[in-house]
Amino acid sequence: MVAVSAPYVAGFLAFREVPFLVESVQRLEQEKPELRPQVLLVDGNGLLHQRGFGVACHLGVLTDLPCVGVAKNLLHVDGLVKDELHKEQIRSLQKKGDTFPLTGTSGAVLGMALRSCNNSYKPLYISVGHRICLETAVRLVKSCCKYRIPEPIRQADIRSRAYIQKQMCSPPAVAPSGLKR
Repeated sequence: MVAVSAPYVAGFLAFREVPFLVESVQRLEQEKPELRPQVLLVDGNGLLHQRGFGVACHLGVLTDLPCVGVAKNLLHVDGLVKDELHKEQIRSLQKKGDTFPLTGTSGAVLGMALRSCNNSYKPLYISVGHRICLETAVRLVKSCCKYRIPEPIRQADIRSRAYIQKQMCSPPAVAPSGLKR
């Protein structure tokens, strides 16, 4: 549990959250070096970002670990918008594993839209964070999807919400009666 002091500002998520994530990775490496991650899936963007350097890029550079940005919503970057063309491209994703490139008006491929499961018509937006190519990033995310959200991110979300719920519902710790302070 951490206390976040910076407000959420769109496009600046890394400045709010990455210090805590870096600290978590460092603590894991110190306490359980045998569990050093081979790659990090990040609930956010990598290169598919207004400044070309999202939370997955920040975390990857600071930890020197391969990172993949996995976003649930499309950021409006380099001419990418949820217009009729984009909606038609989404409709073209017929089955689990189908993709299409997210090409900006500059001609740069900023990421890939992925239909991660057959039961969801909403794609994920995959982008490179650090030390990984887009093709490998997409293949990795595909392999982790049982449902729409890749299982590592889904489990982290489920477990963190359960932890918060438990903390919110737990009675405050009370000193045993009869103790003097």
